[in-house]
Amino acid sequence: MMKGLKKWRLFSLLTVMTVFLSACGEEYISTLRPSGQVGKEQLNILYLSIAIMALVVIVVSTIYLVAFFKFRRSKVGEDHMPKQVEGSHTLEVIWTVIPIILLLVLAVPTLHYTYKFSNVAAMDEVDESGNNTALTVNVTAKLYWWEFEYPNQGIITAQELVVPTDEKVYFNLIASDVKHSFWIPAIGGKMDTNVDGINKFYLQFDRESAGLNDGEGVFYGKCAELCGPSHALMDFKVKALEPEAFNAWVTAMQATEGATADKESSNLGEATFANSCLGCHAVSGVAGNGLGPNLTTFGDRNRVAGYMEHTVENTADWIYEPSKYKPGNTMPDKLVTEEEAQAIADYLMSLSVEK
Repeated sequence: MMKGLKKWRLFSLLTVMTVFLSACGEEYISTLRPSGQVGKEQLNILYLSIAIMALVVIVVSTIYLVAFFKFRRSKVGEDHMPKQVEGSHTLEVIWTVIPIILLLVLAVPTLHYTYKFSNVAAMDEVDESGNNTALTVNVTAKLYWWEFEYPNQGIITAQELVVPTDEKVYFNLIASDVKHSFWIPAIGGKMDTNVDGINKFYLQFDRESAGLNDGEGVFYGKCAELCGPSHALMDFKVKALEPEAFNAWVTAMQATEGATADKESSNLGEATFANSCLGCHAVSGVAGNGLGPNLTTFGDRNRVAGYMEHTVENTADWIYEPSKYKPGNTMPDKLVTEEEAQAIADYLMSLSVEK
């Protein structure tokens, strides 16, 4: 008796949690509140699938309940013999045709949108000057960070993707080590990044991200493929800007060409960075691909290491002992002293193209 009661309590608790948790989801990360055309169309397919499944469940449940209550032995008598329907062509047609119709209702829009989402022919279109007309971003997933290269603009960022609103943004996806998966839940579905091939797709951002998440102003991006001990920490952020603001950001990034850290600087952070970190990390947005994340916009970022609060203290802790906060990453521990890590953190916070 008590055992059965406990099971009912557990069942009730799970039911309540399901109801409440299903309503959870902030706009900057929720797939149920999409902020892009791709995400909205994918959500419509989800709604259609749920509607068809719900219709089937309701109809079958209704037939079952009607049969259960209407034809009980206590009502129809012990000698009642149900009508035999074996070999009924009418019923065979009904339970064959109806499922086919339901499958067609689901399959037609699913196939339509599948081909639509995979259409990346615009990536190769050029204008009269031979320049690509579509914005393309090369995404490289690494252990455990993201690199975003804008080949047409000649710039590179890391950990924060910046995109314009109201236009399609095309992505070339690849991984440098193991399989990852590129996913911005509020904008659209995920796609794998493989080591041995490039996957392509596009997303569209319908609104600026400035007002999201209590002023943090970013959409959240995730790695959706189990890739190692820090898989859950392999986050990135996305800033969606009006086209004019995006063009200004591109110009500011291009203006950092030639920027570097001075080994002879009187600033301890800059000098230490130049001597210990510059071999892997660039501070110019046009410096090309590096071993570590490009840090040109570190002062503009939303998070340290993708998930920690963006403060000098967290930055210093991360620099001094990164494996403590993101196990399995390739950045060495205690490469500099704690004092030097603090100085480098102060220097990195000064790197900005937006302030």
